[in-house]
Amino acid sequence: MKKVFLLTAIAGLFAFSSVKAQKDVAMTGPKLGIGAEFAFPMGDFGDVYKLGYGGSLLYQHPVATNLNLTGSAGYLSFKAKDEFGGGSYGSIPVKAGARYFVAENFYIGGELGAAFSTESGGKTAFAYSPGIGIEFPVSDGGAIELGGRYEGWSANSTTSSFIGLRLAYNFGL
Repeated sequence: MKKVFLLTAIAGLFAFSSVKAQKDVAMTGPKLGIGAEFAFPMGDFGDVYKLGYGGSLLYQHPVATNLNLTGSAGYLSFKAKDEFGGGSYGSIPVKAGARYFVAENFYIGGELGAAFSTESGGKTAFAYSPGIGIEFPVSDGGAIELGGRYEGWSANSTTSSFIGLRLAYNFGL
């Protein structure tokens, strides 16, 4: 019985090693990602606003093995809760940072930047966002990305924070 198991394991190893894997886009060349953003407000920010949503562009440029520098810009709109009169709050976050691929397509990263309010009289806030994610290769030059992050926007001694989710398509340039 042990011999059969051992032979099966060896045969499986050879079978999988001979399969040609798709090109690993997480580790190669510059790329651009177009994504849908979803934000779940927390703390005092969550007391006033419901779900936020929007879109973003994210550029990645490799600078070392498994390390990419990033630059991103997007738009997020948060809907105010009914008891606060409804309405919405919009912001344009612009950030730069880095992603380190700790495994084949799994990354950890962080970005710093500014969140520019689109509201009349709105403030610009310092933005920071540590996060994690994974890229699923779907072709030789593309991948679907699913990422999660904590994001904070600090201005005037207050911080608005949320948990952000990003679903994107990344393609090589």
